[in-house]
Amino acid sequence: MSGSLYIVSAPSGAGKTSLVSKLLAADPLVKKSVSFTTRAPRPGEVDGQHYHFVSPEAFEHMRAGGELLESALVHGNHYGTSRKTVESVCATGSDVLLEIDWQGAAQIRKLKPEAVAIFVLPPSISALEERLRGRAQDSAEVIARRVAAARGEIAHVPEFEYVIINDDFDRAAQDLISIIRAERLRLPRQLARHTDLIDRISGS
Repeated sequence: MSGSLYIVSAPSGAGKTSLVSKLLAADPLVKKSVSFTTRAPRPGEVDGQHYHFVSPEAFEHMRAGGELLESALVHGNHYGTSRKTVESVCATGSDVLLEIDWQGAAQIRKLKPEAVAIFVLPPSISALEERLRGRAQDSAEVIARRVAAARGEIAHVPEFEYVIINDDFDRAAQDLISIIRAERLRLPRQLARHTDLIDRISGS
């Protein structure tokens, strides 16, 4: 059986990366697709683990060659998802999680409408701004741009199936884990995974 595809989106600073890390640690059946980006690595980021860091020319070559399942321009940098990686992991039966923005999510949903989309919200704009300042990675000007952009990103919440409000990290992490587990229990997926068992115990 092919694995399921999950999308987690959020404005910068909402905590989606930490929540996704918690999910991956709790559920080995979920594999994260590592995106490609043209932006420079932040302190502590590892190429191939957090992102595949590539030049604008290399990124454009991938996009022109149809190698990307989705791509988006975010805060002046390009981001994209490898088509081959997603399809090959899903083919093994593992679930694939994409940590992408709303633009990429919209592209994925057109190609793969069965994908489950989850949006992570901060408890408030002021809390979002405080978290961005607390990361100490961006200038005041960059933070101001990110906060302004967040309002536009949040306007796309109605396009998603699930919304998690990250006001308490542990609770939000459990919400994310619960969504994945609940989706696996939907009838079509259970029938696909356990056809023989269901037929046997139902007497079919």
